[in-house]
Amino acid sequence: KGARFIMNCNQDKIPILFIHDVNGFMVGKTSEWGGIAKDGAKMVNAVSNSIVPKITLVIGGSYGAGNYALSGRAYSPRFMYAWPSASIAVMGGDQAARTLTQIKLAKMGDVDDKTKNDLYTKIKNRYDMQSDPRYAAARLWVDEIIDPRETRNILIYILRIIAHQTKISEPKFGM
Repeated sequence: KGARFIMNCNQDKIPILFIHDVNGFMVGKTSEWGGIAKDGAKMVNAVSNSIVPKITLVIGGSYGAGNYALSGRAYSPRFMYAWPSASIAVMGGDQAARTLTQIKLAKMGDVDDKTKNDLYTKIKNRYDMQSDPRYAAARLWVDEIIDPRETRNILIYILRIIAHQTKISEPKFGM
Protein backbone atom coordinates (compact mmCIF):
# COMPACT_ATOMS: atom_id res chain seq x y z
CA LYS A 1 0.00 0.00 0.00
CA GLY A 2 2.83 2.39 0.84
CA ALA A 3 4.59 1.81 -2.49
CA ARG A 4 1.34 2.36 -4.40
CA PHE A 5 0.70 5.59 -2.46
CA ILE A 6 4.18 6.89 -3.34
CA MET A 7 3.67 6.07 -7.02
CA ASN A 8 0.29 7.83 -6.98
CA CYS A 9 1.88 10.94 -5.42
CA ASN A 10 4.49 10.92 -8.18
CA GLN A 11 1.87 10.63 -10.92
CA ASP A 12 -0.03 13.59 -9.47
CA LYS A 13 3.14 15.56 -8.58
CA ILE A 14 2.30 15.73 -4.86
CA PRO A 15 5.23 16.20 -2.43
CA ILE A 16 5.64 13.46 0.19
CA LEU A 17 6.23 13.96 3.91
CA PHE A 18 7.87 10.99 5.64
CA ILE A 19 7.65 10.94 9.44
CA HIS A 20 9.98 8.35 10.99
CA ASP A 21 9.52 6.28 14.06
CA VAL A 22 10.46 2.97 12.52
CA ASN A 23 12.50 0.12 13.91
CA GLY A 24 13.47 -1.24 10.50
CA PHE A 25 12.13 -4.29 8.75
CA MET A 26 11.59 -7.52 10.58
CA VAL A 27 14.17 -10.21 9.89
CA GLY A 28 13.95 -13.95 10.20
CA LYS A 29 12.44 -16.89 8.41
CA THR A 30 8.82 -16.19 9.40
CA SER A 31 8.94 -12.55 8.24
CA GLU A 32 10.73 -13.44 5.04
CA TRP A 33 8.26 -16.20 4.22
CA GLY A 34 5.51 -13.68 4.91
CA GLY A 35 6.88 -11.45 2.13
CA ILE A 36 8.73 -8.68 4.00
CA ALA A 37 11.68 -8.75 1.58
CA LYS A 38 9.42 -8.50 -1.47
CA ASP A 39 7.13 -5.85 0.04
CA GLY A 40 10.04 -3.88 1.51
CA ALA A 41 11.78 -3.94 -1.86
CA LYS A 42 8.68 -2.48 -3.52
CA MET A 43 8.64 0.39 -1.04
CA VAL A 44 12.37 1.07 -1.37
CA ASN A 45 12.04 0.95 -5.19
CA ALA A 46 9.14 3.42 -5.11
CA VAL A 47 11.05 5.84 -2.85
CA SER A 48 14.31 5.58 -4.78
CA ASN A 49 12.54 6.32 -8.09
CA SER A 50 10.35 9.07 -6.67
CA ILE A 51 10.71 12.39 -8.49
CA VAL A 52 8.52 14.61 -6.30
CA PRO A 53 10.03 16.62 -3.45
CA LYS A 54 10.47 14.48 -0.36
CA ILE A 55 10.50 15.87 3.18
CA THR A 56 11.78 13.67 5.98
CA LEU A 57 11.17 14.22 9.68
CA VAL A 58 12.65 11.79 12.21
CA ILE A 59 10.72 11.99 15.47
CA GLY A 60 11.72 8.69 17.07
CA GLY A 61 13.80 5.79 15.87
CA SER A 62 14.89 5.41 12.26
CA TYR A 63 16.70 2.13 11.85
CA GLY A 64 18.03 0.02 9.00
CA ALA A 65 15.94 -0.56 5.90
CA GLY A 66 13.08 1.37 7.50
CA ASN A 67 15.26 4.48 7.18
CA TYR A 68 15.71 3.81 3.46
CA ALA A 69 12.04 3.02 2.85
CA LEU A 70 11.03 6.31 4.49
CA SER A 71 13.41 8.42 2.41
CA GLY A 72 16.43 8.62 4.68
CA ARG A 73 19.48 10.64 3.62
CA ALA A 74 20.56 7.98 1.10
CA TYR A 75 17.46 8.74 -0.99
CA SER A 76 18.05 12.49 -1.18
CA PRO A 77 15.06 14.05 0.53
CA ARG A 78 14.80 17.75 -0.27
CA PHE A 79 14.70 18.53 3.45
CA MET A 80 15.53 16.25 6.37
CA TYR A 81 14.88 17.24 9.96
CA ALA A 82 15.06 15.46 13.30
CA TRP A 83 13.58 16.06 16.70
CA PRO A 84 15.93 15.91 19.70
CA SER A 85 14.28 12.56 20.55
CA ALA A 86 15.38 11.03 17.22
CA SER A 87 17.68 8.08 16.86
CA ILE A 88 19.25 7.19 13.50
CA ALA A 89 21.29 4.01 13.07
CA VAL A 90 21.59 0.68 11.33
CA MET A 91 19.94 -0.88 14.39
CA GLY A 92 19.25 0.04 18.00
CA GLY A 93 22.16 0.16 20.44
CA ASP A 94 20.91 -2.73 22.56
CA GLN A 95 20.28 -5.01 19.59
CA ALA A 96 23.60 -4.11 17.95
CA ALA A 97 25.50 -4.61 21.21
CA ARG A 98 23.94 -8.03 21.81
CA THR A 99 24.72 -9.18 18.27
CA LEU A 100 28.28 -7.84 18.13
CA THR A 101 29.05 -9.07 21.65
CA GLN A 102 28.02 -12.60 20.67
CA ILE A 103 30.26 -12.46 17.59
CA LYS A 104 33.27 -11.16 19.52
CA LEU A 105 32.77 -13.61 22.38
CA ALA A 106 32.68 -16.53 19.94
CA LYS A 107 36.15 -15.50 18.74
CA MET A 108 37.48 -14.92 22.28
CA GLY A 109 36.47 -18.29 23.68
CA ASP A 110 35.68 -18.76 27.37
CA VAL A 111 35.69 -15.44 29.27
CA ASP A 112 34.29 -14.32 32.61
CA ASP A 113 31.03 -12.39 33.11
CA LYS A 114 32.81 -9.11 33.83
CA THR A 115 34.58 -9.22 30.46
CA LYS A 116 31.27 -10.01 28.73
CA ASN A 117 29.50 -7.13 30.46
CA ASP A 118 32.35 -4.70 29.76
CA LEU A 119 32.38 -5.64 26.08
CA TYR A 120 28.59 -5.27 25.82
CA THR A 121 28.62 -1.90 27.59
CA LYS A 122 31.43 -0.54 25.41
CA ILE A 123 29.65 -1.53 22.19
CA LYS A 124 26.24 -0.25 23.38
CA ASN A 125 27.66 3.11 24.46
CA ARG A 126 29.33 3.55 21.05
CA TYR A 127 26.08 2.75 19.20
CA ASP A 128 24.02 4.99 21.46
CA MET A 129 26.41 7.89 20.85
CA GLN A 130 26.39 7.34 17.08
CA SER A 131 22.58 7.16 16.89
CA ASP A 132 22.17 10.56 18.58
CA PRO A 133 20.65 13.19 16.24
CA ARG A 134 23.56 15.56 16.98
CA TYR A 135 25.96 12.93 15.62
CA ALA A 136 23.82 12.71 12.46
CA ALA A 137 23.57 16.50 12.11
CA ALA A 138 27.33 16.90 12.48
CA ARG A 139 27.76 14.56 9.49
CA LEU A 140 24.99 16.31 7.47
CA TRP A 141 22.73 13.24 7.64
CA VAL A 142 20.01 15.62 8.82
CA ASP A 143 19.69 19.26 7.85
CA GLU A 144 18.64 20.48 11.27
CA ILE A 145 17.49 19.33 14.69
CA ILE A 146 14.27 21.18 15.33
CA ASP A 147 12.18 21.93 18.39
CA PRO A 148 9.04 19.75 18.15
CA ARG A 149 6.91 22.82 18.96
CA GLU A 150 8.20 24.48 15.77
CA THR A 151 7.42 21.54 13.49
CA ARG A 152 4.21 23.01 12.04
CA ASN A 153 5.85 26.35 11.18
CA ILE A 154 8.86 24.67 9.60
CA LEU A 155 6.69 22.31 7.50
CA ILE A 156 4.56 25.23 6.30
CA TYR A 157 7.71 27.14 5.32
CA ILE A 158 9.12 24.11 3.47
CA LEU A 159 5.87 23.44 1.61
CA ARG A 160 5.78 27.07 0.48
CA ILE A 161 9.29 26.68 -0.93
CA ILE A 162 8.39 23.43 -2.69
CA ALA A 163 5.18 24.95 -4.12
CA HIS A 164 7.32 27.12 -6.41
CA GLN A 165 8.96 24.15 -8.13
CA THR A 166 7.47 23.97 -11.61
CA LYS A 167 9.69 21.49 -13.45
CA ILE A 168 9.32 17.89 -12.31
CA SER A 169 10.22 15.07 -14.68
CA GLU A 170 7.96 12.10 -15.30
CA PRO A 171 8.33 9.17 -12.89
CA LYS A 172 9.97 6.01 -14.25
CA PHE A 173 9.16 3.06 -12.02
CA GLY A 174 10.59 -0.31 -13.01
CA MET A 175 8.63 -3.51 -13.31
